[in-house]
Amino acid sequence: MSQNLPHVLPALPPQVEEGFAVYQTTKRFYHEVQTRLEFQHYCEWYAKTAAQNRQDLEKMRGEVNILRWFRRP
Repeated sequence: MSQNLPHVLPALPPQVEEGFAVYQTTKRFYHEVQTRLEFQHYCEWYAKTAAQNRQDLEKMRGEVNILRWFRRP
């Protein structure tokens, strides 16, 4: 069986192997770029949301606490 294997899967020419290597490197590079951009957008969204939440908290701290009126002394 192992004697028939070279006939089933012939060796690729060096140009083809080099082309596959370039393709895989390019694909990995663009995947890395996309991943970093998505992470950057997430970080920007998170910072914006955190700032808004801090503003809301400060606003809430300045408001009158209505629940205190209903608590019994």
